[in-house]
This record gives sequence, C-alpha cells and structure tokens, in this order.
Amino acid sequence: MKTLTLTLALLSATPATAGCFADYKAKQEDPLRLHYGVIELPADACNANAAQSIISGRIGRDGWQLLNVISVFDDSGLGSRQSEAAEFYLRY
Repeated sequence: MKTLTLTLALLSATPATAGCFADYKAKQEDPLRLHYGVIELPADACNANAAQSIISGRIGRDGWQLLNVISVFDDSGLGSRQSEAAEFYLRY
C-alpha cells in the first residue's frame, strides 16, 4: 500500500509536458497548389531545424514540398491557427 501511495504521489507531482507543434507552408507543382498547415512534432524535434526533416517526410508522401517552417510552439498556440490551417490542421 505504501508503494502505491508513493507511486501516485510521484505521478501527480510530475509536471505535464506541453505538446510540440509547428506551422509551415508547402507547395505542389503542376498545377501549382499552396497550403499552410499545422503539424504535431515529437518532443525531441521541437525546434525549427529538426522540424524541417520531420515535416518534409510526412507531407512528402502526398507530393507536397516544404517551403518553410514558420514557427515551433506549444499547445497554447494551437487555437489561433486552426481556422487558417483548415484541412491541413494536424493532418500530418
């Protein structure tokens, strides 16, 4: 019982980690199409340089080419980007 109590106390004392997200711009050719998207990133890729390869790989499967990573942010930035990203909000 003491072990269970200690385990529960430690778990409740552990701070919740914030998610990691990025917004980006991408394109397809022939015909030219552009999109703005928001993507969730793994915690170890929570910077613009690491995000580039992750995003390129995910969107590249559908023929999109990454133009640029605009920013990397936590959960607090999601709500303000949802309407602009529309169908590309957390799609990849």
